[in-house]
Amino acid sequence: MTISLWRYSHLALAVSSFLFIALASVTGIVLAFEPVLQKTQPYRAADFNQITVAELLPVLKKEYDEITDVTIDANQFVIAKVIDADGKDVTVYIDPKTGKSLGTVPKENEFFRWVTTLHRSLFLHETGRVFIGITAFLLFLIASTGTVLVIQRQRGLKRFFTRIVKENFAQYYHVLLGRLALIPILIITITGTYLSLVRFELSGSEKKKTHDIDFDAIRSEPAQKLSDFKVFQHLPLSEVQSIEFPFSEDVEDYYTFKLKNRELVVNQITGDILSEIPYSKTTLLSNLSLTLHTGRSSAVWAIVLAIAAANILFFIYSGFAITLKRRGNRVRNQFKSDESRFVILVGSENGTTFRFANAVHEQLLKQGEKSFIAELNAYTVFPKAEHLILLTATYGLGDAPTNAVKFQTLLEKQPQLQPVHFSVLGFGSKSYPDFCKFAFEVHNILEEQTWATPFLDIHTVNDKSPDDFQRWTNLWSQKAEIPFSGSMIDFQGKPKGLKTFTVVSKTELAHTDGAFLIQIAPQHKLKFTSGDLLAIYPANDYRERQYSVGKVGNMVQLSVKLYPGGLGSSYLYALEPGDIVKARIVRNEHFHFPKKARNVIMISNGTGIAPFLGMLDENKWANCYLYSGFRGEASFDLYRDGIDSCLASQKLKQLHVAYSREGAKQYVKDLLVRDAVFIAETLQSGGVIMICGSLAMQQNVMTLLEMICKEQSGMDLSHYQSHNQILTDCY
Repeated sequence: MTISLWRYSHLALAVSSFLFIALASVTGIVLAFEPVLQKTQPYRAADFNQITVAELLPVLKKEYDEITDVTIDANQFVIAKVIDADGKDVTVYIDPKTGKSLGTVPKENEFFRWVTTLHRSLFLHETGRVFIGITAFLLFLIASTGTVLVIQRQRGLKRFFTRIVKENFAQYYHVLLGRLALIPILIITITGTYLSLVRFELSGSEKKKTHDIDFDAIRSEPAQKLSDFKVFQHLPLSEVQSIEFPFSEDVEDYYTFKLKNRELVVNQITGDILSEIPYSKTTLLSNLSLTLHTGRSSAVWAIVLAIAAANILFFIYSGFAITLKRRGNRVRNQFKSDESRFVILVGSENGTTFRFANAVHEQLLKQGEKSFIAELNAYTVFPKAEHLILLTATYGLGDAPTNAVKFQTLLEKQPQLQPVHFSVLGFGSKSYPDFCKFAFEVHNILEEQTWATPFLDIHTVNDKSPDDFQRWTNLWSQKAEIPFSGSMIDFQGKPKGLKTFTVVSKTELAHTDGAFLIQIAPQHKLKFTSGDLLAIYPANDYRERQYSVGKVGNMVQLSVKLYPGGLGSSYLYALEPGDIVKARIVRNEHFHFPKKARNVIMISNGTGIAPFLGMLDENKWANCYLYSGFRGEASFDLYRDGIDSCLASQKLKQLHVAYSREGAKQYVKDLLVRDAVFIAETLQSGGVIMICGSLAMQQNVMTLLEMICKEQSGMDLSHYQSHNQILTDCY
């Protein structure tokens, strides 16, 4: 399978460095708990940020005769190296308000020191630091390429945090957690890389400056108390990193302060500032990087870093799971392309669509047919092909998947030498605005080829729906007269979650075409809406029949044509009021009444009017226009009362009916040709066209709509299809 540059880079970087990344992540998780444990120690003074050096030094000098230095650590613990009453050097925690000891500073934890060494250098000294630095940079590249892939997947930066379609566990959480942990991971990688560059002096670091003190100019008068030094009075402890005390009381010995942004040398007698050196940008960035990389200043940030490091371990697992799954979808062919009657071409960015294509491929092979499967980019002349079956997803902003970008060019250069039937099945998600746009484009360009004839109109599969896929395979296999069984049935699975319905009413057959209305009510509260499908199992086995639902009140209303010997229609017509039906509602969200469109045109023939009756019954805001075709008035009489009621209440603004066997003998398409300007204006203004009925009617209407769009607006029909302005549910 062709893999995009970004995905290939992402995978190559991960494969080449995952061992080092895993090790760094595990040790990073452990080390993140060190600052958390430190924060729990009771050595930080209350109101620490308000305490100044002028308050600390006098009480410290009073408490201890000899003090070497004082350090303020990342936890804002004051640590002093002093000589105690027994003349021993001790390091203690100090209460900065009283100068008294709060406890002896323990030795560094051996376990954390061991883990720190492993994390920094793998016990390989400078060589190990090089490896870790490179690993941090590779992880940065992995995060960057992953970000680009998410942006491509989500159809743009603005949609970066919009809902993710859940294809499987590994894919879903790889993207979801990747977005949530992106910022902490980028901070970890950038700071880790920068600290390595500083370590090896590759970051443009400046030479360390030394204090230039004019000892001849040092004053010994006027002597002041430490608490009166102005520099100390205006210097909060929160800005201090360390204080180095004078060795003696000689005027030439002084205090050295390391602050967060500079170093100060202060006369120990007068409080004069003898020298001041601001830190270089490199030093400031190094300190900031160390703080962000270790979480030493905040327990909350340390926990965030631990979670981010744990996510990295999950990304290693899920990334390889996704890769193995994609490799499992590799193409396997028993027959060559130039000897196959059926050619299946697949457009897929991540390999999922191949799973569906392989199901069709295996079914054809089971029936003894010669079938060949390949990517859309592998399109060529197929000398014995009678059927082209194209299953394709859409990628990015309505674009072709990577393994299908060459298809259109190849199609134009290499026409087939014999007539070929084609069928297009689009895969996508209604969550995205360009739903199956590329599939529609493929269908439309094939229709323009002189050698190509549509075998079925284009169908779509929303969110990898087995139900959508099963509907298409049923239609295709029936028309091709090639039975699909076995794994195709297993692919959908056994019916689950059947609900109980009670038959409320049923009409007699319409005079002309044998249609009838039946209303059933769920025995328990059930969420459904017009445009959904009712799945029934007439023979109480795997065989499923689906009917478009019209919601009238809280009842399910079906319009059914009785076919002699028909499994589903005969079963429904045999029901009487009070009978019990076991069935399930199949959500059909791509054919729900639009929530935002101001104008909606409904097009149907025969029993396809059923969902529209329910939609009109619930309509509260839209201007609805119904174009419907029947054989004669007797067929329409079945629906007349409901339609008249909607017209009277203005839920239906206009009704246009065509009778094919009576009067002027018109079809629906004749009404649409008459109102072509209105149709085009409705689409241009953001209106929606809904089509329900037979596939033959849909094909005629779609061809007509394509012509209307080009003549009236200059736009391709695929533009409106991809923006959910053409909704179809035909059979």
